[in-house]
Amino acid sequence: MALFEIETTAHIMIAWGDSPDDAISKTKAHYPDEDVLRVTKRPRDVWVISKRLLGIEGSTNPCATARECLSKARGDKLHAIRLYMQDTGSDLHEAQKAIETNMSLGW
Repeated sequence: MALFEIETTAHIMIAWGDSPDDAISKTKAHYPDEDVLRVTKRPRDVWVISKRLLGIEGSTNPCATARECLSKARGDKLHAIRLYMQDTGSDLHEAQKAIETNMSLGW
């Protein structure tokens, strides 16, 4: 299996697949309303996100709740923030910080 980078109208995602068509079918299964704009086979078996480029210092601790809210909201940040507030009882500022941090970590 190869690692593919798939760009849709709203997201850039990474997926394992046997072929570009397999990666597209996995994308369509999770995001059926989005058009696939580009599929690129990654040259290596890892996906790297630069913390320095994103302005993140020190260790990170991804939040499973925030990632689940992002998944339910299909990447819609505002909807994910609302879901996070509803699920955790946090205020707008805390929810926004949790969602945006997890988006930058490649949820």
